Amino acid sequence: MQDLFAGAAKIIEALASGQSWALSQAVRDPGLFLLVAVALLPAALVLMVIFRKLKFVDKYLEPSLMVVIYLVIGGVIFVEVIRRFMFNLQAPWSTSLPAYLFLLMTWIGCAYNVKLRTHLSFGEFRAAMPPSIRIWLSGLDAVLWYIMATVVMVATLRLTVSSAANFQLLLGTNDIMRWWFYICVPIAWLVLYARVLENLFEDIRKYRNGQEFGLTNELARE
Repeated sequence: MQDLFAGAAKIIEALASGQSWALSQAVRDPGLFLLVAVALLPAALVLMVIFRKLKFVDKYLEPSLMVVIYLVIGGVIFVEVIRRFMFNLQAPWSTSLPAYLFLLMTWIGCAYNVKLRTHLSFGEFRAAMPPSIRIWLSGLDAVLWYIMATVVMVATLRLTVSSAANFQLLLGTNDIMRWWFYICVPIAWLVLYARVLENLFEDIRKYRNGQEFGLTNELARE
């Protein structure tokens, strides 16, 4: 445990120095798991409170981003296919940009599915269980999502810092960095975990009130 704290301190020191190469070496330390694990819960709680205060953002954040990204991907592919087969022209970045945008859209869509409870949750089995077990499973869901979010965020943060330190450019461009896309993955997972906490707190409230919970899709939140 002492090594984890020492590694976390080294990462914070490298981050404060502003040197990307030093930070890329520091984040290899397992202390990054400690930093992410400690920061994830309060950050998700703050984001959840923001969603509750800003209803418009809560309702339209994920679907708006998905639609915009999808239109950009579709537009790039549509235009470049016409340019390639009719004019024998093609932008060099047209084959790489859609892939990175699709990566972002995937995790935003995952957060949206968690919000609507349309993700894989074995609802048929849970429906046959008593409320006391279902509320326990809701808590287990939150713990498992927490573990997965920590692992994914650590891995993608390491990739992001390494990409920034090596000045990796998006293929076919001269000024678009890859890490701009990589950093969006841990941000999307933060949104996802905020949605997980929303579901958990809602389940607890309904359980205490003797209401049904966690079994139906919630297509809109008042």
